Amino acid sequence: METKLKKWGNSYGLLVSREEVKNLNIKENETITIEIKKKYDLSQLFGFCKFKRSVKEIMNEIKEGYDE
Repeated sequence: METKLKKWGNSYGLLVSREEVKNLNIKENETITIEIKKKYDLSQLFGFCKFKRSVKEIMNEIKEGYDE
């Protein structure tokens, strides 16, 4: 499931949809464990890695293997 972090007073909270609560059979005041993963925008990594050869050279080398 995907949700947004919301500010509640001096704390933060996560909203869980009623449907998700029902599907997971979660009850009010029940202790649950949540795994949080941050969603990254991969476009920020563009140009981050520098190669000894150009990307065009690397792609041509990869294509050579498919011709056989």
